[in-house]
Amino acid sequence: METGDLYRIVEEPLSPDAVAGSVGNPAAGGIVIFSGVVRNEKDGRPVKYLEYEAHAPMAEAKLREIGAEVRRRWPSVKAVAILHRIGRLEIGESSVLIAVSAAHRREAFEACHYAIDTLKQTVPVWKKEHFEDGEVWVGLQGG
Repeated sequence: METGDLYRIVEEPLSPDAVAGSVGNPAAGGIVIFSGVVRNEKDGRPVKYLEYEAHAPMAEAKLREIGAEVRRRWPSVKAVAILHRIGRLEIGESSVLIAVSAAHRREAFEACHYAIDTLKQTVPVWKKEHFEDGEVWVGLQGG
């Protein structure tokens, strides 16, 4: 893990400004931040709120693997931060933040896109969607 890299499962609200600051680097020409937020509907059903759970040590190990692959694929990457929140999240709150700094914007965008797609497919985080008429646990795939 390089200085500036950050891989965490957290319970507190996520801050885009803080995560951007964590990947800042004087050699970076671009910092890209992705924030996944809780939306108010799923397949036409109104969502009340979401709950996320994770096995933090295993999930953080997978986040580090994603970061290592980002660095392998895009050597100009200067720093990576991937944070996923667990617990109850309300509509509009950020559930995941990914920030990548790189020498050039294209690599930062591509690396950030790869990181969120890979996270949703491989990281052991589960969400429970709460609706007016019930609730359902789902994996993050396609979430």
